[in-house]
Amino acid sequence: MKYLILGAGPAGLSMGNSLLNLGKDDFIVLEKEASAGGLCRSVEVDGAAFDIGGGHFLDVRDRKVNEFLFRYMPESEWNRYHRDSRIDLCGTMIQHPIESNIWQMDVNEQVQYLKSIATAGCNTGTAKPEGFVDWIYWKLGTRIAADYMLPYNRKMFGEDLDLLGTYWMEKLPSVSFEETLLSCLTGKAYGNQPGHARFYYPKRFGYGELWNRMADALGERIEYGKQIRKIDFNNKKVTTRDGSIYQADIIVTTIPWRELEIMEGMPEKIRESVRELRHTSVRTAYFAEKLDTEAHWIYEPDPVLAYHRILVRHNFLPGSRGYWTETNTERVGMAGDAGGSFQYVNTYAYPLNTIGKPDVMKRLLVWCSERGVYGLGRWGEHQHYNSDTAVRRAMELAEKIAAG
Repeated sequence: MKYLILGAGPAGLSMGNSLLNLGKDDFIVLEKEASAGGLCRSVEVDGAAFDIGGGHFLDVRDRKVNEFLFRYMPESEWNRYHRDSRIDLCGTMIQHPIESNIWQMDVNEQVQYLKSIATAGCNTGTAKPEGFVDWIYWKLGTRIAADYMLPYNRKMFGEDLDLLGTYWMEKLPSVSFEETLLSCLTGKAYGNQPGHARFYYPKRFGYGELWNRMADALGERIEYGKQIRKIDFNNKKVTTRDGSIYQADIIVTTIPWRELEIMEGMPEKIRESVRELRHTSVRTAYFAEKLDTEAHWIYEPDPVLAYHRILVRHNFLPGSRGYWTETNTERVGMAGDAGGSFQYVNTYAYPLNTIGKPDVMKRLLVWCSERGVYGLGRWGEHQHYNSDTAVRRAMELAEKIAAG
């Protein structure tokens, strides 16, 4: 075939449908699972949709992406929300991001946080450090670091945070000391708001419904139950665990690189570097209780609680009840881990932004693209992309390769 797409998550489905929209239909999508959607799949639990991959929402900002997606699930089938995300901070519930909402705390606590931010290294002219933990103190001050950022990131990414680089931290909301002070004086948030400040979520279904419909649009071009075992870069062949062999002019892979047992023809040095890539696994668990909050989701930095985030389903899916939690699987079984009536483990949940990752991925992706094999999406590029970003990347890549 002309094109072979590995993985039917948001990136792979968007790649296939983009090719179809460009008049290119000589392709197949191979998917390991029995259904499409990847981390964005939904199942029915307790009479409503449960998103097994955690919290996934469609950001309203990228008009081109949304127009593309609304071809498959029209905008009339979505509700639009102003994000209400909160932080359970030492027993006080404040809105996210923390720098913009310190004003919601007790006034004495506000003073202590403001003093901490004012003396942070980024506000006193101290050189930017290279280590992750030192960077957090430098950027946000001791109180935010100790009470929120460090315990939360340890829960989400693991105990040794200095394995992480700082190159990706610029995506944090940028709120200056002056803006934080203004927010405390005026009682309202200042500064840039985080992603998904406004978002869409389906009115009647889970987020997975969108990807089911995109899979339906591809019809028999998706083959399920096909776990990839080997890529032969010299001959552009893919072998699955059941022994099937596929050959294409161009291969687009959206699956985790570490899932591949054999990468034939790849230089040993690059192959070895792939083993340096790190990720976390996450368990989602459902609880039927209704929470007394209007929040859509809540961040939980308390190290006593096993989970790091709560998704309050009844606040974004009409007619539902209950909530679900996200827990790094390294923390499952710890104090505060109550289980839940339904659980699902995502082996590949978040790519880790380790110190050497940018160099590893640059060498890997450049070498592969020179041979007509392209990495795409959260796992193909090993980037913590939200689904809308993965869709945009797929649309751009489809246009590029379709144009030759």
